[in-house]
Amino acid sequence: MKQHLDALDKKILQLISADARVPFLEVARACNVSGAAIHQRVQKLQQMGVIKGSQFILDPENMGFQTTAFIGLNLKNPEYFDDAVLALKNIPEVVECHYITGNYDLFIKIHATNNNALLKIIHDKLQPLKLSRSETIISFNTEFSRQLSPDCIETEEDED
Repeated sequence: MKQHLDALDKKILQLISADARVPFLEVARACNVSGAAIHQRVQKLQQMGVIKGSQFILDPENMGFQTTAFIGLNLKNPEYFDDAVLALKNIPEVVECHYITGNYDLFIKIHATNNNALLKIIHDKLQPLKLSRSETIISFNTEFSRQLSPDCIETEEDED
């Protein structure tokens, strides 16, 4: 569902997505509005679900996770979907899970300390999920990873 955002919302999102710890007063100065206005706008954006929170981003590689893999999962029976998703949520190495079109029922992203640890996760934690098959793609390197940029947001002012 498209949210109706204006130029001020877009500017706020640009500033806080670049640095979630930027003080609201600094954002207010950059936007030429009061700190209270920024606080109200951020609350509105949170209530709309545009902002889902703020967090520190951990670097898996610097935490000792040398292997990143994407795994396509096929379930033996579609009725196992909810149970499989619940089980995947309980595997801490699984950081993303997508319900997709194409050749798989689910597509996950997983971090492991090394290839042997990945094999153990696949064997011990994924195979019990009533899979008919899986396909693992190991990533050699992440060239970039980013959130969707606020620059993609079209405002009424942009359409003029």
